[in-house]
Amino acid sequence: MGKQVLIADDEPNIVTALEFLLQRNGYEVSIARNGDEALKLIEQNRPDLVLLDVMMPLRSGYEVCQMVRAREDLRHIKIVVLTAKGRPADANKGLALGADLYITKPFSNRELIAKINGLLDVHS
Repeated sequence: MGKQVLIADDEPNIVTALEFLLQRNGYEVSIARNGDEALKLIEQNRPDLVLLDVMMPLRSGYEVCQMVRAREDLRHIKIVVLTAKGRPADANKGLALGADLYITKPFSNRELIAKINGLLDVHS
């Protein structure tokens, strides 16, 4: 069974592209289209990694990250913030709230998979 990745993003084109990319690289994928849905799926599925957009309806990626990191039983989950917010202050905030990586859009698919593989200790 492949590692599980949750994509939390409200942009359909990005979700479709990421889902295809991750599945092609052997990952099991689930999708959340807002922050509340992301928290619910994290609680239910306990994914190995969450790709988390910052700007989502209902709850921001920052809030989701902070809530996951506040729970002892969820702290092992890797969080990669994947966002268009590219200012250093945004990156610092994401990392300070507990994200393992902060990647700005647009991004290289090859680089993203390499970083995810590295975080999850998967050798491609």
